[in-house]
Amino acid sequence: MADELEPSLQPIVDQKTLKWIFVGGKGGVGKTTTSCSLAVQMAKARKSVLLISTDPAHNLSDAFGVKFGKDAKPVPGVPGLAAMEIDPNGSISDLISAGGDDAQDAMAGLGGVGNMFQDMAFSIPGVDEAMSFAEVLKQVKGMEYELIIFDTAPTGHTLRFLQFPTVLEKALDKLSQLSSQFGPMINNLIGARGGLPNGQSFDDVLKKMHDLQETIGEVNKQFKNPDLTTFVPVLIPEFLSLYETERMIQELGTYEIDTHAMVVNQLLFPKKDNPCEQCNSRRKMQKKYLEQIDDLYGEDFNVVKMPLLVDEVRGVESISKFSEMLVKPYQAPV
Repeated sequence: MADELEPSLQPIVDQKTLKWIFVGGKGGVGKTTTSCSLAVQMAKARKSVLLISTDPAHNLSDAFGVKFGKDAKPVPGVPGLAAMEIDPNGSISDLISAGGDDAQDAMAGLGGVGNMFQDMAFSIPGVDEAMSFAEVLKQVKGMEYELIIFDTAPTGHTLRFLQFPTVLEKALDKLSQLSSQFGPMINNLIGARGGLPNGQSFDDVLKKMHDLQETIGEVNKQFKNPDLTTFVPVLIPEFLSLYETERMIQELGTYEIDTHAMVVNQLLFPKKDNPCEQCNSRRKMQKKYLEQIDDLYGEDFNVVKMPLLVDEVRGVESISKFSEMLVKPYQAPV
């Protein structure tokens, strides 16, 4: 058996070509704590890092103890790091109606036709995640950051996010078909109802969506380049988490997205002769799954093992301290 790789994320920190890092896994495994900690370490090595939460349950604000929103805001006490929380819900109608503050009014202005297009778009599996992610990328494209880290939604949503180029193509094909058949009628209806915001036609909306597709195609190429992009799975040493992680790694392979490091959280290290039966029993279970993790990934992945701490990891100081263990392996007390 070959030597196992270093149990550290230092190789990722040292990889100067990286532009995109995704942190993901099953709910409740410590994704946000890990992504915040990794962002703190990356900010030490880069001039500018942006941490984005695409999870509707936004936890960045809670983790850092700072209120973040849809606009990037510096993280106090961490030079070079900014964070933002984007709610992916509802961006389909924004995109279909060309976005802006009047988007919902515009869709309402189309009456039954507007509803038809919304229903059609929502009927395509995964289109909500795809459009949401496209909106995130569109916002990100205009920003100047050396590195962008995504604190993603739980596994299923994340995997659908990563399918967005194919899904968007299907959506655009359907819209193009409808446009070619009903374009003149739709434009007449829009005109009769006062038009879309800024005097746009339905063709203008379709053009914007095609422009968005070009942006997505460009970013998608970067996602498939291991020099520019990597995915860091986060898990805990339990059956369901390990099973879901393996499934996710297999799917990432089909999307040609690099993953070569993972973080195992919430490990117990009870001292010898510890009287706590629950602690010893749980550690025994964890050891079983850690052995499986080492067998599956030890030769190909940097497997970082993080301890379960007595206190919550909250606030910049606490996260900064915790982040050190991502790059300097934790030494359990004897």
